[in-house]
Amino acid sequence: MLGLMQDRPLLISAILEHAARNHGGAKIVSARADGSLVRHSWPEVAARAAQLAHALAARGVRQGERIATLAWNDHRHLEIYYGVSSMGAVMHTMNPRLFPDQIAFILKDAEDTHLFVDPTLVKGAEALADKLPPSLKTIVVMGTEADIPADCPLRSRFELLAQESLIAGQPERYDWPELDERTASSLCYTSGTTGEPKGVLYSQRSTVIHGYAVLQKDVFNIGAEDVVMPVVPMFHVNAWGIPYAAGIAGASLVLPGPRLDPASLHRLIEEEGVTFSAGVPTIWTALLQWLRAEPGRRFARPPRLVVGGTALPTAINAGFLKEYGVRILHAWGMTEISPLGSTNARLPQNAGWDEDRFLDYARKQGRPVFGVEFRVRDAEGKEIPHDGVAFGELEVRGPWVAKAYFNRPGDPAHTADGWFRTGDVVTVDELGCIEIVDRAKDVIKSGGEWISSITLENLIMGHPAVAQAAVIGIHHSKWDERPLLLVVPKPGMQPSAEEILSYYEGKVAKWWIPDQVELVESLPMTATGKLWKADLKQRYRERSAG
Repeated sequence: MLGLMQDRPLLISAILEHAARNHGGAKIVSARADGSLVRHSWPEVAARAAQLAHALAARGVRQGERIATLAWNDHRHLEIYYGVSSMGAVMHTMNPRLFPDQIAFILKDAEDTHLFVDPTLVKGAEALADKLPPSLKTIVVMGTEADIPADCPLRSRFELLAQESLIAGQPERYDWPELDERTASSLCYTSGTTGEPKGVLYSQRSTVIHGYAVLQKDVFNIGAEDVVMPVVPMFHVNAWGIPYAAGIAGASLVLPGPRLDPASLHRLIEEEGVTFSAGVPTIWTALLQWLRAEPGRRFARPPRLVVGGTALPTAINAGFLKEYGVRILHAWGMTEISPLGSTNARLPQNAGWDEDRFLDYARKQGRPVFGVEFRVRDAEGKEIPHDGVAFGELEVRGPWVAKAYFNRPGDPAHTADGWFRTGDVVTVDELGCIEIVDRAKDVIKSGGEWISSITLENLIMGHPAVAQAAVIGIHHSKWDERPLLLVVPKPGMQPSAEEILSYYEGKVAKWWIPDQVELVESLPMTATGKLWKADLKQRYRERSAG
């Protein structure tokens, strides 16, 4: 017997219509490159998204056609998010920080027909002109005609338009199609730091369900009263689903644009009353350091923060809480899982813990949210015990987890029984909380045992002289690999190797302590703000620990 409930498809257009119809009082604030602000509402976003859809339909854009963006977090990007996907085309966000060859590869692989470019990135697009694929016919600058340089060389090869001219005069309502909810909605590529980028193709259904999941109390806890600022880029995994979650909740959005320096972010938080924000550790670490250097700077109303991408050092988490009253929730995810997988929210079992104990525990990536299942297996395929000690690779499955890569049907990313292999090496404790101890490709294999580079990095970040740190494995004739610690010291400090290594004593096993320390001016980062371990390994491939 089947239930007698109505069956309506889960569609992104329904989110937009809901927000416009029921939450007209919420604000959409968008920061320009010069720091000035543009203000809209959800009804205005819906009207402009409809105009964009009409303009694209008039140009012959069909369902399933890929429409690319090279853009920051602003209102025009939000309109593309909703307008393109709601009409049944595929919004393809691209990371402008990737190398030109990677961007060209991604455009060719996706076979995009239109490319929307932020005015601040037009010069970069010009440099790509000779590498752009034949499928690409039109480039749209996300602004007015004044934002297109008069001598722009792109004119000679592509139709070059301004977004405001494109949508001008178009109707402000669109009869959104009732799509199959499994229809593709957006496309995002992995960063490709260890090979060619791979496309992850999200569906209308997966996007809406993921948006619901993000709203949960133990996840982002977003409601209609919230003012939400996604610092995580809109080109990265749909800004962790925040633009859709905000629409479902009817929350206000503050879109920070290209300026993500601490002063600009602090100004937006204070002036716009931001209650929630999400970003990678480098963003929050820089903000904390800036606050400490600006005596008297506080938060009138401390926002809730979420960190993901890589682990946040306990010292940074503690600094925010104890000095500024800011609580940070640690979340984990991947491009392939939309990206939400787990959060480390408090449990009844944590009752009675003092702040220091929970701050130490909060470095872990948490427990799976409803909708995502975790499985952790060792090298022999056996599930590991939940003792916080045994290591294994994390595998996941769920309704917003990719079942294949775009244009790569034979990629061996899944197990025979359909679980996605994350490549993360984790432990699981008695509360079911995972802790990522390394990427499978980054774990240091020394004398038949594993050493977690992430654990060593997070610990040394508590040293008063350390600004940044990275640990990689280097060759050793006896032990196969040994840890090399690379440290960016804080300004004006020049700690000795002995001083740095002594900080590990009593915190890790002696054989975990790195054999060598090297002070460096900077560390390479990926386009999504993570340590670029592959680059470091290449640089130090000839280094030996003995």
